[in-house]
Amino acid sequence: MLKYLIKRLIGIIPILFFVSIFIFLFVHMIPGDPARLVAGQDASLQDVEMVREELGLDRPIHVQYFSFVTNILQGDLGTSLKTKRPVLEEISQRFMPTFWLTVWSMAWAVIFGLLIGVISATKRNKWQDYLGMFGAVSGISLPSFWLGLMLIQLFSVQLGWLPTGGMDSWKSYILPSITLGAGVAAVIARFSRSSLMDILKEDYIRTGRAKGLHENKVVWGHGLKNAMIPVVTMTGLQFGFLLGGSIVIETVFSWPGLGRLLIDSVSFRDYPVIQAEMLLFALEFILINLIVDLLYGVLNPQIRYE
Repeated sequence: MLKYLIKRLIGIIPILFFVSIFIFLFVHMIPGDPARLVAGQDASLQDVEMVREELGLDRPIHVQYFSFVTNILQGDLGTSLKTKRPVLEEISQRFMPTFWLTVWSMAWAVIFGLLIGVISATKRNKWQDYLGMFGAVSGISLPSFWLGLMLIQLFSVQLGWLPTGGMDSWKSYILPSITLGAGVAAVIARFSRSSLMDILKEDYIRTGRAKGLHENKVVWGHGLKNAMIPVVTMTGLQFGFLLGGSIVIETVFSWPGLGRLLIDSVSFRDYPVIQAEMLLFALEFILINLIVDLLYGVLNPQIRYE
């Protein structure tokens, strides 16, 4: 496994190289002139050109890209055009709020999603199955911004139990984590139900039951473990999406995370912040996929890495 891990880690380098090219070109295709925004709407053309020269935006695109990559290799992500602070500080300040919101959202989503999926699979075509899948379809279908607004209206405005937004205490995590995790829990429930139903048809499951094993041991001890591989794959991808910053949810709840930072940066054409965030999101997905692949071997010892 160590050899496989080293090979995968080395393979990250060319992937990030090509991703960086795509990100750099994509960001520079965003409509708008950052030099104009930095200089101010009332600035003269001469002042705008001076700002553009100061920011290095007057140089050829390939020269700008080379400078971008060179700075990254030196650990310098640049300086925010909006706040004049190092981009690394901006992202570091916003990363932990998004990280902990993602962790809490995924924690309850995995627990309830697996529980609903297992119950639906073992109670197939019964009222428990219909109720569980109705909840799953509802969780997938409901727009996240609408669910968030409804939760704010009920628990914050009418009942006054929870804050409407911000990140002041542990109570601030409840509503955004529920909103963010609802769709994930629904997807996990459907995946785990489908996968477990296939596993429960296998011969070794029937053999276990014939030997007198308790149904809970058959389902939870043998069936669910072998049904987890597709669920783990999907969960890893969902974690990557959430960790990338849920723009809608962070906007609805005024959450000081990476999603809101990206929205603010795009509005201001803050190239250094946008480029650094998108590159971070790409790296997160690559590492999460690697972790998911390694988890396959834990769930199924028959899997060998080469």
